[in-house]
Amino acid sequence: MPRANVGGVNDVGGGPEEWFMSLPIVTRCWFGGTLLTTCAANFNMFSVYKIIWSFESIKDNFEIWRVLTPFMYAGPFSINSLFLMYMVYQFSKQYESGGPYNTGAGGGTADYVFMMMLGILLLLVSFVLLGGTIPLPPIFTQNLVFYVLYIWSKRNPTNAANIWGFQMKAYQLPFAYLAINVLMGNPYWGLIHGMACGHVYYFCVDVVPLVYGKDFLHTPQFLIDYFGIGEYHPQNGGNDGVGVAQGIAAPGRVAPPNDPAARGGGRGGGHNWGGGGNVLGTR
Repeated sequence: MPRANVGGVNDVGGGPEEWFMSLPIVTRCWFGGTLLTTCAANFNMFSVYKIIWSFESIKDNFEIWRVLTPFMYAGPFSINSLFLMYMVYQFSKQYESGGPYNTGAGGGTADYVFMMMLGILLLLVSFVLLGGTIPLPPIFTQNLVFYVLYIWSKRNPTNAANIWGFQMKAYQLPFAYLAINVLMGNPYWGLIHGMACGHVYYFCVDVVPLVYGKDFLHTPQFLIDYFGIGEYHPQNGGNDGVGVAQGIAAPGRVAPPNDPAARGGGRGGGHNWGGGGNVLGTR
């Protein structure tokens, strides 16, 4: 897996706390949860076996945290776990900030939360259905990262990307990472698992409306009521903590759009994705 310079940490003044609080809400929760869970497990605050996916433990012992914790553990301390935590931060931040697929909330936070909920469900159900036919460990952080990366690459297919100086389009980036892992002898089934689930989401939200004229993935109203239309911004001094996007209409149902990436094209802006400090997203 190619290494990437951790860019963006000093983009916001005021130190690590202000930088962390400046992250979009979903990225902040996922990255913060991954950092805390990974550190706690490595410092033996609890056993890794208490956080991996286990349907039996959920059913018999009501250990419901196992629904989320498999998506927030980056593994034993190593350069690979550090890089995976960086990928959680960078890939999620880029997709969340760049405009998720609009499934009813204007391409905002509610749509991203809905996408992540579907991704978690798809990964868990497919893991159970595969039944050990492929070597997938019951930890899905990398799988979810590549679910997000694959959807981003379909949302912005014409964005320029490069890894180690090799130029490519954004839609080629997940497959480039996959090829690198195969050539380096690293585990790669988690990447395939995440990309396959990402393709299911992309097919349902983009291909089906375009080809068949049917929109059936709609962000639930309760997510729109809470996060609002567009990007979520917590309101200081509010009574219920519910935020609405700045400069965007208050929460409410909007018609699910036909918003295929092929028509939308790529979004501009430079972002440090890929390896060796190379820039992804520049034109």
